Amino acid sequence: MTEADISAVDALEKAMFPVDAWPTQMFYDELSQADTRSYYVAVQPDGTVVGYAGLMCVLPIADVQTIAVAAEHEGAGTGSRLLATLIDEAKERGADDVLLEVRADNPRAQRLYRWFGFEQIHIRPRYYRDGADALIMRLELSAWQGSPQHTAHTPKEA
Repeated sequence: MTEADISAVDALEKAMFPVDAWPTQMFYDELSQADTRSYYVAVQPDGTVVGYAGLMCVLPIADVQTIAVAAEHEGAGTGSRLLATLIDEAKERGADDVLLEVRADNPRAQRLYRWFGFEQIHIRPRYYRDGADALIMRLELSAWQGSPQHTAHTPKEA
């Protein structure tokens, strides 16, 4: 992700997370911290941004800051590729674990994270602005063998 992508990413953010959308300035702030942050976009051949993801890595922990795919592009593997990129980045930076928060009422995302080997380790009650709980999930990178999309099994759709 570059500053040139922020307008498209911000539009996706506001469309997908109307209650919890990041302020636009936050994307600029995150990109300015390249020593601990890595952000990526998924782009169609026509240049349309259809997904984005970000990682914060402060050793020994990496944390998925955000990951999103436009609704009309879900199920095409974009989220899996973005997540694999973040995990690979965390491993390259020397992290031991990757953490993330996922809405307790988002079973589709939870299935994706479990498919990648994440395990729920905690619940943060009322974490989101609308009162929804967050599940805290962890992936131990010592066991990371690469994206599971190279296996014969894929997560079942909702």
